[in-house]
This record gives sequence, C-alpha cells and structure tokens, in this order.
Amino acid sequence: MSKARNHRAVSEEEQPLLGAHVSTGGGIARAVERASTIGCTAMQIFVKNNMRWFAQPLDESEVSAFCEHPLRNSLRCVFGHSGYLINLAARDPAFHELSLRSLGEELVRADRLGLPFLVIHPGAHMGEGVEAGLQKVVTSLDTIFKAMPKIKTRLALETTAGQGSSLGRTFEELAFILAGCREPERLCVCLDTAHLFAAGYDLGTEEEVRRTFAQFRSVIGFDRLAAIHMNDSKAAAGSHVDRHEHIGKGKIGLHVFRQIMRDSRFRKIPKVIETPKGRDMAEDVVNLGTLRSLL
Repeated sequence: MSKARNHRAVSEEEQPLLGAHVSTGGGIARAVERASTIGCTAMQIFVKNNMRWFAQPLDESEVSAFCEHPLRNSLRCVFGHSGYLINLAARDPAFHELSLRSLGEELVRADRLGLPFLVIHPGAHMGEGVEAGLQKVVTSLDTIFKAMPKIKTRLALETTAGQGSSLGRTFEELAFILAGCREPERLCVCLDTAHLFAAGYDLGTEEEVRRTFAQFRSVIGFDRLAAIHMNDSKAAAGSHVDRHEHIGKGKIGLHVFRQIMRDSRFRKIPKVIETPKGRDMAEDVVNLGTLRSLL
C-alpha cells in the first residue's frame, strides 16, 4: 500500500503543470470543481467580474470555500488575471484613478485567496507615446505597491500583441517597467504565445523559437517567468491583432507548443489555455489533450 501511494504521488508530481482559465460563475469555489473535472493541474481565474471596476468584498465563507475545497490540492498552481478595464497608463485622470483603485481591490482579493500572482496587461498609452506610457505604468505600480505594503500577491506583466497603443509588445518594454519600479521583486512576467506571434516575434521554425526564448532570457530572464498562456492565433504573424484560436487550429504551428511542453526550463511554469470555449468546457478538454499529446 505504501509503495502504491508513493508511486501515485510521484506520478501526480510528474504531470505537466497545465490547465485553463476557468469561470467562477456561481461562486469562486465552483472554479475548483470545473478545473478538477477536466484534469487541470493549474488554473487561472478572474478574481471579480472582468468588465466591472469594483465588486462587493469577498466574505469569509467564500474565501474558506475556495481555499479549503476538497479538490483544491489537485491544482498545484492557481493564479488570477486582472480585469480588462484597468489601464495603468490612462491619460484621463478620472480613468487612471479608477484603474488604480480597481487594481488595488483586485490585489486584496487575490491575496485573500492565496494567489501567488495576478496577471495584468501593462496598459495603453492612448497617444502619449510608448516611453511616456511605460513611465506612467512604473509610477502607477509604485503608487499601488507603496499603498499596499503587506500584500504578498505579485503582479505578472503580460506580453501583448501591440494592438492599438498597447504597451508590453516587446520584451524590452516589459524590462523597462521591471527596471524602473521601486519594488521589482513584486513583479514577474507572463508570456502569451498568441501575443508573441501577433507582436512579430519569429516563431516560424524550431530554431526561431529557440532564438526568441534566448532573447527573453537575455532581456528579462527566466527567473522572472511566472506563467505561460498557451494560445494559438487566428491573426497572422506580426498583425498586432489579439485573437485566440484552438491549439493547432490557428496560424502558429504545433512545433511552438511542442517545444514549450518539452522544454525542461518550463516544467515548473504553469501553462494555461485561454482558447474559445462553451459552457461545458468540451473545447478545453480537446485543447489540453492536444498539448499533453505533444509530450
């Protein structure tokens, strides 16, 4: 019996750290059930409605139901994604203030849920220019961190497709933020395959993929990498259009996902899909199965 248990524990640990963005509809604890049902070992959630500025504070029963869920231990990494209204580089003072307050609230929620990090798009400069926009993001982060010294949840800056005036299209732009922030230890990075592809990074061959990751290592460093969004792209390479597609059904090519799944440097990095899905999550099962098959 002892040997069987040990064998099972090792097998679980060797499973890829793989999962999906999962709905919290009906209560945050429901996300744990949904993720476990489709065999996730990692999960990403919104900590509140992603298209609203604010939400009612989490009550203790919600936090307990999530953290103490019987299936919670089957998920080896659970992290959050911030709402889409937040823009840390917003030009409009009122909009910028709302963004700071909203992100502050989300960090409190994520911290109460024990999430190690919260993924966030850096923002959009809205015509102010890239450097001015990046500097405003740095100032915004400094303001938030100074006001919340006890929050343990970090912020993971996500690479973007560069649509419109979006910041974070290049590794150098993320590195600017990391270098400029007064508390860089509270920041990390999330790579998105669809965004890298649409932003113009060379992913056409295995050698080009290796060069892209070598560039990431040189500019940012793998010690900063907290998560990878595994998404195929409906949009063409270098199009700067952010449209996700099912794994192997878009324009990226399975070789990119195969390399990520097999690269030992990413073994302990959670990899989650944000691909189109219906309410029964059948599409997630197919996409996760495709990724597992690449091992």
